[in-house]
Amino acid sequence: MHISPDEKVATQRRLKSVEGHVRGIARMIEDDAYCIDVIQQIRAVQAALDKVAALTLEEHLKHCVVSAVQGDDPAERARVLDEILTVFRKQSR
Repeated sequence: MHISPDEKVATQRRLKSVEGHVRGIARMIEDDAYCIDVIQQIRAVQAALDKVAALTLEEHLKHCVVSAVQGDDPAERARVLDEILTVFRKQSR
């Protein structure tokens, strides 16, 4: 993964936060918290993971995709573009 050191730290920080949040949700379930409160917390985790995915995709587009598109290998260009299309198709489900 080609990512700047600052972005790596920020991504790791976000994931640690998500990890703690998921542990909190597990405690809520164990403590029989109100279902709607649990669902709201699950949605917050999903949003945080979506943000991490978006930032990771952005870094991928800026570095890996640009490098492949500017390269001389048509097969590599096609592979990388197909990879991006697959990600977008899965995301839109």
